[in-house]
Amino acid sequence: MTADLDRLADELDTRLAEADRALARDFPGDRRARQPVHTVYVPGDRYDATTVTAWGRQARDTLARHGDTPAALAEATGVSAEVAEAVAPRVREKLAREPIEDLRIDFEDGYGPRPDDEEDAAVRDAAATLAASVREGSAPPFHGIRFKSFEAPTRRRGLRTLGLFVEALHRAGGLTDGLVLTLPKVTSLAQVEAMVLVCARLEAEHELPTRCLRFEIQVETPQSILGPDGTALVARMVHAADGRCTGLHYGTYDYSASCGIAANQQSMDHPAADHAKAVMQVAAAGTGVAVSDGSTNVLPTGDTGTVHAAWRSHTRLVRRSLERGFYQGWDLHPGQLPTRYLATYAFFREGLDGATARLRAYVGGGDSTHLDEPATAAALAGFVLRGLDCGAVTATEVHHATGLDPGRLAELARRGTASPDRGARAG
Repeated sequence: MTADLDRLADELDTRLAEADRALARDFPGDRRARQPVHTVYVPGDRYDATTVTAWGRQARDTLARHGDTPAALAEATGVSAEVAEAVAPRVREKLAREPIEDLRIDFEDGYGPRPDDEEDAAVRDAAATLAASVREGSAPPFHGIRFKSFEAPTRRRGLRTLGLFVEALHRAGGLTDGLVLTLPKVTSLAQVEAMVLVCARLEAEHELPTRCLRFEIQVETPQSILGPDGTALVARMVHAADGRCTGLHYGTYDYSASCGIAANQQSMDHPAADHAKAVMQVAAAGTGVAVSDGSTNVLPTGDTGTVHAAWRSHTRLVRRSLERGFYQGWDLHPGQLPTRYLATYAFFREGLDGATARLRAYVGGGDSTHLDEPATAAALAGFVLRGLDCGAVTATEVHHATGLDPGRLAELARRGTASPDRGARAG
């Protein structure tokens, strides 16, 4: 580089220094933390020490009654017989070992308005029960509450529930990094900023580690997608959370109703839902904030024909979400767990051979039908890690296919690695 270009480069470094700092601060990249495949919502007054095991048992019972063999499961859900044969044992094992990955004790829509003393008692009971399960090691790896929104009519009650829950959970020794707090029905940037303030105040009041309280934003209103100034407000919300936002969760029915969509047309695959989720996905990209699809309210209950119809719909919708890069959704009934794991496991196992072959060629410089760049290698590694996280594949399988252990995969997933045996890569 000539002296003139050296001076120009120095000038550019100075000119772009603030932009460089902002990029590193605002878009740190994938956190490479485990993301649960679903969130299960349980009304606050129905949550007790048996909830998780009861959901697992009911899910297994439903599977035994309506899909007891791989052939029956294939017919019930629309997956191929080969896929059902491969994943059915894994689904049963998952339902016995860890039926719920993320539990949300719901004091919002699932609980409704109650007298203050009644809700106070339910919140304290829920916190005590959750703390006991955390101490015993039986709590789902992710767990927490959804409290009422910071809209004016419910603000004080929501804040009181949140404060009581955090206090009781902390005193009972149940506050860990698995805790998730859910801020619902967000309509303004100011509500996210208020939640940041609340978290900081609660940490100070209870002498908790700084920034240990983090939250997810539920995207349930049109205002959170498009602000009054025409901007994508959800993108500004992510950054207004000051690093405390862990996820954006789409709320299928509140959002659809707010857009004027008729009740029988409200669904996860409606064009209005796809638009909202596409905006969420772009807003979260590169920030380390996870995105989650919503739920279907078509429940697998009743006779076998009705259960099968609900299962086919749920399997299709879960698969659709996964193909579009939404690796998490909501489940509202134990009968949805079999198809949540069936569709998820099928997705990762069907893609495993292709992903591991490309990774093996990428790190080893071998032949491949793809010219993969570091960003694609990161996506391939991330795909395999997600399969490992949820139990769809095993570390032994992956190591045999690629020679890579989870640590090396995580390194690739964070940033990709240029291969010394390859020259130019596709852009």
